[in-house]
Amino acid sequence: MELTGARWRKSTRSNGQGGNCVEVADNLPGVVAVRDSKDPAGPALAFPPGAWRTFLTRLPIRP
Repeated sequence: MELTGARWRKSTRSNGQGGNCVEVADNLPGVVAVRDSKDPAGPALAFPPGAWRTFLTRLPIRP
């Protein structure tokens, strides 16, 4: 899958110490991409937008 033009943003849940860093690109038509910000040239996962929304609604909320 071609992710050229993806605008990556870091999760608000990522900590400031450089760990647990997840980036999401949701500006591409028909796909939401997720990658590890520590390895931006590495693999990315791609999900249909509906599946991504479902995933987000089922995440446990931690303080």
